[in-house]
Formats: sequence, C-alpha cells, structure tokens
Amino acid sequence: MGKKRKHSETQAGEPKKQGEGAPERPKRTLMGWKDKEEVQKQTDSNLESNPQVFRNKEKVMVTCSRRINYRYRHLMLNLVSLLPHCKKDNKVESKSSKGSTLNELIELRGCSSALFFECRKNRDLYMWMARCPNGPSVKFLVNAVHTMEELKLTGNHLKGSRPLLTFSSNFEKDAHWKLLKEMIMQIFGTPKEHRKSKPYHDHVFVFSIVDDHIWFRNYQISVPHNESDKMVRGGLDKMTLVEVGPRFCLNPIKIFAGSFGGPTLYENPFYVSPNQIRALEKRKKAGKYAKKVKAKTRRKMHEQSNPLEPDEFADMWRE
Repeated sequence: MGKKRKHSETQAGEPKKQGEGAPERPKRTLMGWKDKEEVQKQTDSNLESNPQVFRNKEKVMVTCSRRINYRYRHLMLNLVSLLPHCKKDNKVESKSSKGSTLNELIELRGCSSALFFECRKNRDLYMWMARCPNGPSVKFLVNAVHTMEELKLTGNHLKGSRPLLTFSSNFEKDAHWKLLKEMIMQIFGTPKEHRKSKPYHDHVFVFSIVDDHIWFRNYQISVPHNESDKMVRGGLDKMTLVEVGPRFCLNPIKIFAGSFGGPTLYENPFYVSPNQIRALEKRKKAGKYAKKVKAKTRRKMHEQSNPLEPDEFADMWRE
C-alpha cells in the first residue's frame, strides 16, 4: 500500500481562490446592526469630545470570618447574588491581624473595596465596609437579619441587573452620614457596562435612617405588560414596588481613616455592645432570684417570732 499524503501537503498544493471568504459580519448593538466603519467613526468622535472618559472599574470583595452562623452566611450569599461586580473569597481568621491579611487579599484579587462579615460568639454579626488600601472603613453591628429564603416574598427581579439606589433625606444632615452615603453608593452601585451586569434597572435598594440605624430594603419595580395596561414611557402611576429581600439593619459603631483600622474619625455615642445588654439581662434575672431568697428568709423569721398557739385537740385521735 502507498503512503498517504499529509493533510498539510494537500492544502499547500491547492491554490487559494480570491474572494471566496464570507463577508465580515457587522457589529450588533442594542440599536441594530452597524458596520465597522460607522463604529470607528463614533468612537473617534467620542474620544475627540471627551478625551478623558471616566470608567467605573469598581470591584468588591465579599468574605466572612471562620465559625460564622448559617443564618449570617446565607445573608452574605444573598448580597453576593445581588452584586454582580463582587468577588467571593475564602474565610479569614478573625484576629487582631485580620486587617493586613484582608488588604493583601483585596490587592491580589484586584478589588478596590471590601465587605467583611465578622461573627463573634456565634450570635453577634459585625460588618466591615472598607475602601482599600487607603480607607476609610466603617464597622457596623448588624441587627434584624432576615434572609431571602426565610422571608419567601413574592418579589423577583433579574439576576445581575443594575439597582437604583435611594437614600432618605437624613443622610444630608451630618458629615458622617454623608461619608456613609458615599461609601454605600460606591460599594452597592453596579458599574455601567460591567461584563456580568445586565443593562436594566428593575429593582431598587432603599437605605433609610431611623433611630440612628440604617435600614436596608430591596424592592422589585413591577410594571404591567398587558396590551390593555401598557403604560407610556415615563409614567409612574401604574408602577408598583414588590419587596424581594433580604432585610437587615446596620448600627454604625466607628469610622476609621484607614482600611480596617487607623485614626478614629467618628464614634457612635449611643452604641451599646451586645455583651453589655446580655450582662444587664443577667443582672435583672439575678435580682429576681435574690428577691425570692429574701422573701423566704423573711417568712421564716416571721414564723419564729409569731409561733402558733398549741391546739388542745391535736392529740385527741392519736390513741
């Protein structure tokens, strides 16, 4: 049998015909098909008009401490699903040197900010919100936690869509609230044209201040899509908000100038730690027990000081 020719030799021997290749496909955009020349003209004109175009490259690293409670871990996963521009990392040991390790992790992952969930005594959850590597950073106590799985609400929105951020008017009252508002906007706001995000706005993040606490809610923007109920663009009368979840409350403790530490810029004068609250409850219970013991001793002293008179019929039926 003769040897077979190699595939490369057969291809090299055949002369290539000109004009056989398919024409290049034009670029597809949201407004339709566009040729390469038109796209190049548009980009050149945009660069001429705005030579320094700002592009938001915000990336958030979300992680937690070891020995975290399952409920708080579910809250962290809910926030990861809501933020398409975040990166999840392994658990970090909650020690005094956690700031340096977290800053190193954030730099390795190429992120610019972080959300760190720290669980203590398997019951208290603290959330660190930090800009890296130069700060500032905020430490919150997280209360009133309700996850999406626990609430089972009827709201539903597209995963990866960009949220609208709304803030109550109290955020403009003091300087520390303005700083917190700016940090929340940078961390929770999804950058435009992010590769994992969808170009839609179908839900709202609501941040409101009540009793010096920040309350978080997530609502779906529900719009009727029937032909009879079709609404005009910009009409807000028929739009409704349906809650999706999760829910939580942030109690600010301290604002630091650096990332996960540094000089203290603000300290909450009304903050009471959960350990102090539990100690007060124990003292109240201890006070109840002490009252019972005192009542028993008073009763015994009263019986000794006021003995009963002997009954003449007490031994009547003993014989």
